[in-house]
Amino acid sequence: MIKKFYATGRRKTSIAKVWLTPGTGKILINGLNLDDWLGGHEAIKLRVMQPLRLTKQDQSVDVIATTTGGGYSSQADALRHGISRALVRFETNFRTIIKPHGLLTRDSRKVERKKYGKKKARRSPQFSKR
Repeated sequence: MIKKFYATGRRKTSIAKVWLTPGTGKILINGLNLDDWLGGHEAIKLRVMQPLRLTKQDQSVDVIATTTGGGYSSQADALRHGISRALVRFETNFRTIIKPHGLLTRDSRKVERKKYGKKKARRSPQFSKR
């Protein structure tokens, strides 16, 4: 029986559900491979692959993920967080490699809500002297 390791990654309003299995290095996100899912965004692809490259698992584990909410950049960061957490469940020794790079910490920054009497979250209406 093949063992699956599950983890959830989050960023802004995006959620990534990640399943990690021993394999050949295939990455499927929402039924698409990484290149089809992100297109020509090479920098974001590198961010997604970072935890796998740090632990040298980019050719030895398969990643199957579903992402919802937010945009593709936020979803990619949620995916990176989920992959990092799944790798720690896969092999507990990876924690010492991944943690110093800040990949296990959820980036909790969100968009601030708009307040009444303001044009945006903090922008006040223009002051008129007369």
